[in-house]
Amino acid sequence: MATSASAALAVNLLDAHSLLATFGVIGIGVVMFAETGLLVGFFLPGDSLLFTAGLLCAGTADKGAHLSLPGVLAAAVIGALAGAQCGYLIGRSAGPALLARGRSRKLHEGAARAEELLGKYGHAKAIVLARFVPVVRTVLNPLAGVLNIPARVFTVWQVAGGLLWTVGLVLAGYALGSSIPNVDTYLLPIVGLIVAISLLPVAIEFLRSRRSGKHQNGTAQ
Repeated sequence: MATSASAALAVNLLDAHSLLATFGVIGIGVVMFAETGLLVGFFLPGDSLLFTAGLLCAGTADKGAHLSLPGVLAAAVIGALAGAQCGYLIGRSAGPALLARGRSRKLHEGAARAEELLGKYGHAKAIVLARFVPVVRTVLNPLAGVLNIPARVFTVWQVAGGLLWTVGLVLAGYALGSSIPNVDTYLLPIVGLIVAISLLPVAIEFLRSRRSGKHQNGTAQ
């Protein structure tokens, strides 16, 4: 028992592999809930955790830490959807003071980015896109509650975005782990690539918005 307690204390919360090795499937659900529902969870490695969990489900990345694919998918989906809904309810009840209490510069930058997404793309698209942007996905849920976005609208689109994000990254990791022997050798660069790819939807929308703005300016002239 003392050994288990020491292992839990020694876990690196910023390292997906360390989290999975220590807490397994339960850790996935807890991290998903904290990162998407509680402002204190903004630093947790959501993208890399989901992808690495998918790799471990394949059974080829690390023979000592095999995870069940149905269990990982269930924990990821439940944690992410419940967390987002909890964040929304907290924001709705606590109001603007909730975000004002946060002292982290990253949190305030995330809040600014979340407001920008909501202003540019509307509720539905912004809620889905936010799932793929670290920190922004933490802040947008309570912010949606603060801004009184209708509960039905928020719920429908956070579920859509949550399913796309969690299931997509886990299955991507599983597919790669199933097709490449000894994939753990390339784990760090692969996870870095996946995190970069997860930012593509927002990058594409940003470029599209800029082109649209330039086109409107050119037409006005």
